[in-house]
Formats: sequence, structure tokens, C-alpha cells
Amino acid sequence: MRINQTMERLRQGEAVFGCAVQQLRSAEIPRLLAAAGFDYLFVDTEHGGFNLETVQDLVSAANQSGITPLVRVGELLYSLVARSLDVGAQGIIFPRVEDPQRLLEAISWTKFPRAGTRGFGITAPQLDYQQRSLPEIIEHANAQTMVVVQFETVTALERSGELLAVPGIDVAMIGPTDLSISMGVPGEFEHPKLIAAVEEFIAACERCGVVPGIHCRTTALARKWPPRGMRLVGCGSEITFLLERAKEAVAEMRQSMAAGRDGANLGSRKP
Repeated sequence: MRINQTMERLRQGEAVFGCAVQQLRSAEIPRLLAAAGFDYLFVDTEHGGFNLETVQDLVSAANQSGITPLVRVGELLYSLVARSLDVGAQGIIFPRVEDPQRLLEAISWTKFPRAGTRGFGITAPQLDYQQRSLPEIIEHANAQTMVVVQFETVTALERSGELLAVPGIDVAMIGPTDLSISMGVPGEFEHPKLIAAVEEFIAACERCGVVPGIHCRTTALARKWPPRGMRLVGCGSEITFLLERAKEAVAEMRQSMAAGRDGANLGSRKP
């Protein structure tokens, strides 16, 4: 049965790095991200337009490529959580969490009894066709399923003590874009108020024994957080990386063409 390598690395005190998949419905994307060296990806069904069949294809490709597949569900709803896990996701990201009691119920959906209330629906492909007993499967799945909770509002930060105390959270992840909007500084990711709030949040996570995480829009923003204590750090998405590199390539080629013309013009001038 599969080991959640991202969870194992976090348990060993390491930092892990990931990327969102939000637009492209291709199984090559997880393979590409794995080849690039990312530890995990998350299939974004909150903001992406993926149906369950596409989620299954992306998750299956990720599992086969050795990159940990997580799914960010659109809302805290049992059917979204259970079906994502049943098609092979190794963890769930819960968005827009503010209520400790609702969070407690949502986390219960990720675990089989007696640890939770998840209904059993694991099929042979999710076990790599291994023959295992029901107790073995339940114990393994409960230990390997990762729970990530997003903190995206001022209200969530104000209730962080209560929320972080809810049993079963593996990672508490800041959503800086929505948080910046909630704080009245939309898109000002270097604003002192936002930075101070996130740093205070990291300290709160450490006190509660929860891994602090963040997902940033760019690598330039993301790379500043591991030295500050973030251990699950995501940046960008498959579509932003494609666009950024494509723009860089076009700019380099145009610069090369311009330099070539300038060189030819200089060479053609007579003394």
C-alpha cells in the first residue's frame, strides 16, 4: 500500500514544496511536476473546473509518478471529501475554515471508524491490487491520509487557537491572497500587517504541534517563507509556470533577434 511520502518527510521535520493544478486536464501535468522535483501537488476543485473523472486521472498519474496528490475540495461537504479520497487522493485541503465544530466534523470524514466517520469505498486500484485485510487497509489509510486546513480570513486567524486545537490537523496553511483581501491590503503580500500576522500564525502552529504551511502566487514570494519557519510551501500553478516560461522564452528570442540585427548593422557600416 502507498506511503504518503510528503507526510513522512514532514514527520521527520523536513520542508516540502508543491504546486497547484488548476486548469490543464492532462495526466502529463503530474508527471511533469514530479520530474521537476515537487514533493506534492494539489488538484484545485475549489477554483478549477475539474470533474471527478479528471480528478481521478490526475491523482492516478501523480500516484504512479511518486508525487503526493492532494485535493482541495470546493467546500466542506462529505461527498466531495470521500469521493476524492476514494479515487486515490492522499490528502484533503479544506478551504475557508472558520468554525472549529464544522472543522471537527469535516476531519472526521477523512478517517475510517473509530477514528472518524468515513464510509469504506476503497477499491483494488487504490491498493495497487494488493490483497490486504480490512483492518490493515483501515489502519494504513487513517495513518497516511493528510489533512490540510486553510486559514484565509481575519476571523480564522482570530480563532486560530480554537481551530488549531481541533484533533487531526496535519498542516495549517495560510492562503495569503484571500487573507490580504480580508485584512484590507489586497495583493500587498509584503505589507507589514500581513507579514506580522503570518509570523504570529507560524508561532501558534508550533505551539500546537501543527505544521505551518503557505501557498504563494509566485516563487519569489514563496522562497521567503521557509527561512521563517514554513514547512509546507507551495507556489504557483501549472498554468502560471507555463505562461511565465513562455513569456521568458519569447522575450529571450526577441532580444536575440534584436541583438543580431544590431550586430549586422554595425558590420555593414563602412569606415
